[in-house]
Parts: sequence; C-alpha cells; structure tokens
Amino acid sequence: MTRIGVVGAGRVGAVLAAALRDAGHEIVAVAGESPASRTRIETLLPGVPVDKPTAVSRACDLLLLTVPDDMLENVVNMLSAAGAIRPGQYVVHTSGKHGVSSLAAAAEVGAEVLAMHPAMTFTGTDVDLARLPGCVYGVTATSRTRDLAVRLVDDLGGSAIWVPEERRALYHAGLAHGANHLVTLVAQAMDLLRASGADDPAGTLRPLLTAALDNVLTYGDAALTGPIVRGDVNTVRAHLADIAGTAPSTLESYVVMARATANRAVLDGRLLPIRAAKLVGVLNDALAEHRRATA
Repeated sequence: MTRIGVVGAGRVGAVLAAALRDAGHEIVAVAGESPASRTRIETLLPGVPVDKPTAVSRACDLLLLTVPDDMLENVVNMLSAAGAIRPGQYVVHTSGKHGVSSLAAAAEVGAEVLAMHPAMTFTGTDVDLARLPGCVYGVTATSRTRDLAVRLVDDLGGSAIWVPEERRALYHAGLAHGANHLVTLVAQAMDLLRASGADDPAGTLRPLLTAALDNVLTYGDAALTGPIVRGDVNTVRAHLADIAGTAPSTLESYVVMARATANRAVLDGRLLPIRAAKLVGVLNDALAEHRRATA
C-alpha cells in the first residue's frame, strides 16, 4: 500500500485516485478548488480530506499531479520551492505531452519522478472506472521509477508502453489527432445528417463508424472506402457544393481530410495518380472559392 496525495481533482485525477484506492492504496488527501472538482471528490473519493497543494504534498509518499499540461511545471516549481517535496518521495504526473524533464525541480530536491499518461478519454465519473481495465499508459521513467510504473499500471489493470522523453509530444499528438479531432469530425458529420433531415444522426452513424473504426484499427489504409478511393469526382463535387451551401464551416475540414485520404489511397495503390490529381483539383478549387466568399 502506498500513501498517495493528489493535486488536481479533474476528470483524470479523481478517477485514477479512486481506482488506486480500490486497488488498496491510501489516498491521504486531494487538492481541488473548483465546484466541479469538489463534486468529483465527494462522489469518487468520499471521506478523503481536501487540502491545499502544499499540505497534500507533505502528507503523502507518492504525489500524483493531474493538472493541465501548461500548469504542470509551475506547480512542480512552486511545491519544490515551498519545501513540500522531499528526498525519496515519488512524484508522478499524468500529462501526455510532458516526460520527466518537467519534474526537474522535484528531482533536484531528491524526489523520484515518473510520467504516466492514460491513453483514454475521461468523463470524470464512475463510468470511467469500468473503462480503465485494459487502458494503455504512455510511460517515461527513470531507471529508479521503472518498477514503480509497472506496479501502478498493474494496479490499474492496464499495460504500459515506454515513450522516450524526446518523443512525448509526438506520442501525445497521435492520441490527440485520433481522439480529439475524431470528436470534431463526427460532430460535423452529425450536423450534415441533421441538415439532410435525419431524425437520429447518432443512430445513423453509429454502426457505420463502429465498423470503420474497427476496420482501420485492424487493416490500416486497406479499410478506406468511399468516393475518394473510387475516384468519384462528380460525387465529391456534389458533396462540396452542398456543404458550402448548408454547412460552410465544415468545408475546410472536409477538403483537408479528403486530400489526405486521396494521398493515402494513391500510396496504397488503390487510386491512380491521374485520378487523384483531378480530385485534388476539384477540392482545391472549392476551398479557394470558399475562402474568397468568406474573406
């Protein structure tokens, strides 16, 4: 059992703390000031004391920092300067972008540092607890914290991938591009379907998107289907015209993704370069016209 303190009771922090407590660790204190954070603490960590970050850090053997990426280094510097981090203490953060270099101030006072990012989207509710088993964690560790990382990931029911310090931003970009931009893409697709008269855009898309996601995760570019791969220029031209007239804010992302799809289809050998060039020309013309119209 490890005595854990948590600074940052956001969606990630409160859920991971609850999961670690379920695994037998003691959550000695948590810091969270916003009303949403207080609600998460009350719901997911009932009975855990709420305190200032410095007090939380002093009370624990393992400090879990689940603050926003841009705040992380400042929080570590502040806690270290205040004497709230001590030699031999473990300091772990869950940022995807940062490795252990962001914890340099803690390491300088003798703490052992670790980066452990869950590759998962969180709601900040107990729904997330059922999703954690099988989650992959992007880990950057020192030689002295590698074993700790394995133990914590095991306790959370996950698996670790080891990410070099210099590759953290690239690792995080892959996750953000896949997950965050997927949300935008699907929301735009739902808007188009709603405008076409669909009563249940989500229900219409769910089986299609579920199959597409499963296929691409299994087969990669071979999962590509649709008018771009087929080289259906007139169909794409019709898409562009209707999107420009109905949902112009979606046109640019459609064009960017369609061009990227055409390039991948050419590299995969499924779209002739001459056909791709014609498609890209139509896409570029539509985007140029859109920008002129909105300038």
